[in-house]
Amino acid sequence: MKRDISARLLHWKNQENRKPLIIKGARQVGKTYAIQHFGKQEFQKVHYFNFEIERNLHAIFEKNLDPTTILNQLMFVKDVPIGRKEDLVIFDEIQECPAALTSLKYFSEEMPELAICSAGSLLGLTLQKGSFPVGKVEFLQMFPCSFMEFLNATDDSRSKNAIDAFINGKEIFDVAHEHIWEQFKTYLVVGGLPESILAWLNTGSTPLEAYKAVRKVQENLLQAYQADMAKHSGKVNAMHIERLWRSVPAQLGRSEDGFSRKFTFKEVIPGLKGYSQLVGAIDWLIAAGMVLKIPIVNKAEQPLNAFSSDNTFKLFMFDVGMLGAMADLAPQTILDYQFGLYKGFVAENFVAQELVTNLQSPLYSWKEQESEVEFLQQINAKLVPIEVKAGSRRRARSLDIFWKKYKPEKCIILSGDSPAKSSKEAWRLLPLYLAGSLAKINS
Repeated sequence: MKRDISARLLHWKNQENRKPLIIKGARQVGKTYAIQHFGKQEFQKVHYFNFEIERNLHAIFEKNLDPTTILNQLMFVKDVPIGRKEDLVIFDEIQECPAALTSLKYFSEEMPELAICSAGSLLGLTLQKGSFPVGKVEFLQMFPCSFMEFLNATDDSRSKNAIDAFINGKEIFDVAHEHIWEQFKTYLVVGGLPESILAWLNTGSTPLEAYKAVRKVQENLLQAYQADMAKHSGKVNAMHIERLWRSVPAQLGRSEDGFSRKFTFKEVIPGLKGYSQLVGAIDWLIAAGMVLKIPIVNKAEQPLNAFSSDNTFKLFMFDVGMLGAMADLAPQTILDYQFGLYKGFVAENFVAQELVTNLQSPLYSWKEQESEVEFLQQINAKLVPIEVKAGSRRRARSLDIFWKKYKPEKCIILSGDSPAKSSKEAWRLLPLYLAGSLAKINS
């Protein structure tokens, strides 16, 4: 399936002073496929090396870090020539060979003409250990498929064309909105992990069979993530990390009005309380790409991070489909869109995921006294408050307070309704499924 990261990979390829690239992201977001697909489109040949499967490769890097020597040995192992200027070299599961990570420094300095792209499971954890030289590599963060990527994968050109037309100033007709809304609810169940999407597309003759297959994939992935925790963090730490991770859906569903509150540490892990005792587990999940940490600021002025604190934040799941699986929400319940207060935090998790994936700028939440707005983000160099409404209700008392106090050029309400005009000129009333397109709509 075509991924939006291809455009960013092309930009990396065409840079004059290109450095080796490291792609980070949670397990199973499609890193390897995206790199290989891009390489086949843009380079003469792609040379793939997997350090988890091909353990014999480790000795090549552990004995010598000279790029020419390494390249000659890699060509010998594969029995193929590697063109320095026209081919792509992929180092997959590079976290399994720390010396290979270190070698990227020397490739950057002594063989910059060779395009090298690296990826791996839980690579964010390995990089935290300082196994690479700062300034000698570039990074790209990869996320699950966005809603627009999901529409591409499902070959739903009608929805995509209707959204593109709206971005270009045309109306979304009610019949189009209703169709896109059904696709949006399907995405809430399936999520953006490629394996889940493929299960939805390729399994069974009925939607029920397909949804069962999707949930089976998600349950298997949950077990794989738990295995990663045990493998890479030790028995005690793994128990803490897993318990904290599984508390995220419960924390999101804890509020009385259906929208998330700040993460609280009490009773998450018996015997541990407070941020200082849980920060290691939280940081592990962030580095593994398995949660999204959204700081809560108490003032909406730049720089926003000056008004945040380390222990005041929201945690969201990295994939809304996995959130539903962890919360044990039946697919039909989500499709009926009748799941009580949980509807609010599922919608909010979707928006967080879309904003982080598509806008590539830090995301915050705002709270002052009794007023709070779900998200704050810079969009086209302007600070924009974004209110999330799971249903059709558009009243936004907190957003009105924010607007009167800070006078932003744009205020956005995302809801279950089709686009509409507001009595306030600066306000935009948009459907939830347009969360990832806000930068284009506001340009």
